[in-house]
Amino acid sequence: MASPRSPRKRRRPELTAKQKRAVYRFSEEEVVHYKDIALLRKFMSDRGKIRARRVTGLTPKRQREVAMAIKNAREMALLPYTAYKSGAPGRSDRGSRSNR
Repeated sequence: MASPRSPRKRRRPELTAKQKRAVYRFSEEEVVHYKDIALLRKFMSDRGKIRARRVTGLTPKRQREVAMAIKNAREMALLPYTAYKSGAPGRSDRGSRSNR
């Protein structure tokens, strides 16, 4: 007959929290401007997307300012909406009907 076993507790390894590193440190009176392209590119991915707040380490207020500045710079054609390389690899013939 099987002996009664006590339930085992599963132990998780100690998770060490990574220190969030800020991409850029803003001073109190510093303003985010849409003409400062070098600064705005730090908050964009290589694909042209705006990086999330958890990645950049900004406060919610600064993240909104940066997002609005990036959108204004895109509208003024100072920043691209997408990456320069168009299309995904292996899907270049997506629109053609010859392969049907």
